[in-house]
Amino acid sequence: MRKLLLILAFVGFLNADDGSAKLVVDLTTGSVAQFDRNILQSIAYNKTHYANSLKELEVAVVIHGEAYRFFVKDLQSTSFKNDKALVKVYKDLKKRVATMSDTYEVEFLMCGAALKRHKLQTSDIVEFVKIVPNSTIALIDKQNEGFAYLPVSK
Repeated sequence: MRKLLLILAFVGFLNADDGSAKLVVDLTTGSVAQFDRNILQSIAYNKTHYANSLKELEVAVVIHGEAYRFFVKDLQSTSFKNDKALVKVYKDLKKRVATMSDTYEVEFLMCGAALKRHKLQTSDIVEFVKIVPNSTIALIDKQNEGFAYLPVSK
């Protein structure tokens, strides 16, 4: 009987909520201000909040729509080079986005279906972004993995 209780307790421990949370961001905005506020600042704040509670927040960002502009290697070689607000902050923005990937372990997934529409190739995109077949598949997969859905659009 004692062994059975220990086994049941151990199985319960393995199945217990580990206190982690999962978030998938559906990113379509082309607004620099909204990207800064809802991605760069918000994710850093939320990751810190969970860490201070000894919990983990796993974040994936699905990139499509007008959001491609934030993930190109060289802004001047793209159609986004005329976005004055973006050009003004791009050098700093590019570093901050890389920090999201490196320090905060944010997974960035980009819709591959619309790369041509934006006149981009895989080689134009920063290395830490993973190209996926399309945004719908990425969003479905992440939600089926238990990620909460948060849209960041216009």
